[in-house]
Amino acid sequence: MHLVIGSGPIGSTVARLLAERGERVRIVTRSGSGPEHQLIERSAADASDVRRLTELAQDAEVVYNCANPKYTEWADKWFPMNSAMIAAAKSAGAVYAITGNLYGYGPQPGGLMTGNTPLAATGRKGRIRNRMWQDAVDSGVRTIEARASDYLGAGAVGVFSSVLLPAIDKGRTAWCPADVDAPHTFTYTGDMARTLVELARDERAWGRAWHVPSPPAISIRELAARYCALTGRSPLKVRSMPRFVMRTAGLVIPMARELAEMDYQFYAPFVLDSSLTERTFGLTATDLDVPLRETAATAAATAARTM
Repeated sequence: MHLVIGSGPIGSTVARLLAERGERVRIVTRSGSGPEHQLIERSAADASDVRRLTELAQDAEVVYNCANPKYTEWADKWFPMNSAMIAAAKSAGAVYAITGNLYGYGPQPGGLMTGNTPLAATGRKGRIRNRMWQDAVDSGVRTIEARASDYLGAGAVGVFSSVLLPAIDKGRTAWCPADVDAPHTFTYTGDMARTLVELARDERAWGRAWHVPSPPAISIRELAARYCALTGRSPLKVRSMPRFVMRTAGLVIPMARELAEMDYQFYAPFVLDSSLTERTFGLTATDLDVPLRETAATAAATAARTM
């Protein structure tokens, strides 16, 4: 049995991948939601409840951390949740597989992050992620972390879904809090899920973090053009929002403040090198057109339901 905490794009895909392989899955969310499949059991629980999570994990082979608290709640929510998942994995003798990101590296010269880049974050969210990873490693639990860049795919939340897609749908200019011509790595949610599943069962992966195979970096302007070409939409005008705008808004808006803290990822090159993962495990990145088409299909279905 596999215990998956969280039913967002990553958690749901992990659960479906495992179920399609004939594995039993128990997916945990606060509401008891999750994908429907005869091999997927949906359970309601607070991910920070050590006792409840330990009960649910008692026969687990892997505990997958696919949870994602609100940006504004990271400082309060992440450590209790991470500690509960570590305790549950330790009690079951399970592998602990963490859905990670690149925050822990902080700004890097030239924007390149490889498998050997040190964890040098000075920002609050980067330090939170680094402590989570260190707590897991120090626990003695067999642990892996898959680290990805900004997500693309159905249900993914990021600059594409929040800024580009609404502008495309309304036929207006997209104003992005970013250098829209800087190279930026995007990761397909399906590749993150596959990486988690494959590495969790491979002892060569245990005890370290791995970069999720991702397509070559592309600028936000190029990404918008590619989506419009694939879907037959009119070309989108993309403009860079001055950096001070989000920072000024952050003085009074908590979410803007959290976004501004991480804006270095978008106002300079931000490039993920996943070659070590690819060489070691034979995994490859999905072509960028796949998550773009997936996003288009989801957007079309949503529009049809609201008509």
